Amino acid sequence: MDPVSLRLQAEPLILQALREDVTSEDVTTASVIGPEAVGRVQLIAKQDGVICGLDVFARTFELLDATTTTELSVSEGDDVREGQVLGSVHAHVRALLSGERVALNYLQRMSGIATMTRSMAALFAGTRTRLVDTRKTCPNMRVFEKEAVRVGGGGNHRYNLSDGVLLKDNHIDAAGGVREAIEAARRHAPFVRKVEVEVETLDMVREAVDAGADIIMLDNMDHELMREAMDIIAGRAEVEVSGNVDAEKAATLVDLGVDYVSSGALTHSAPILDLSLKHLTVEGR
Repeated sequence: MDPVSLRLQAEPLILQALREDVTSEDVTTASVIGPEAVGRVQLIAKQDGVICGLDVFARTFELLDATTTTELSVSEGDDVREGQVLGSVHAHVRALLSGERVALNYLQRMSGIATMTRSMAALFAGTRTRLVDTRKTCPNMRVFEKEAVRVGGGGNHRYNLSDGVLLKDNHIDAAGGVREAIEAARRHAPFVRKVEVEVETLDMVREAVDAGADIIMLDNMDHELMREAMDIIAGRAEVEVSGNVDAEKAATLVDLGVDYVSSGALTHSAPILDLSLKHLTVEGR
């Protein structure tokens, strides 16, 4: 993760997660180990996948113990294998034990998303189509989840509602139609913002093209309808395909030649990558 983003965006959320887990003290850890004891614990992969979130993982322990050192044998985005020792963390034992779950939660979640993204992005290798994510992220997890998509080889759609104009069905209904919505967006939005519109029928496609949309999202259309829509658009706007895109559906979209395929599944349905902190050794009590 970019160091500035890590400090400004991610770090406050990591602290919030740590505070959620320790409201007064880690009573278990405080019962079994003194405050001066230092030690080391190993990070181990329990299944194959793509590792992601190593800087977030390390920062979690650093926030609890400024003397923490993390030594890694892998880099962000590397493929890892079941049973592989990925590195170790050296710190005060209380910090290791109190930060373990939060650090692993971030690392497992981000690695799972990166793993799923890499698998789906590979379907579009060698084509013009870019696999991108959506805003279907867990609250307060977007900075981590979108980073994981990027590490996995996907692209990021809008980060938030301020990034660009995306006119969906309810916006179109509120404005009174596709053309009206696009014209209203042109009047209000800064000129640097692209205007994207979601369409469900060929008539809506024609209206979006005529109104000058920058990007046209084909939402939940069948394959033949999408082909017809591409012919109508004919390069006059960028084209995105969306709507319940999982790995199985993504494989059927490769031949369309669209600019983007967006998938909420990358962030809302990716399973975690199983990782573990094991073999804690105490160097001094």
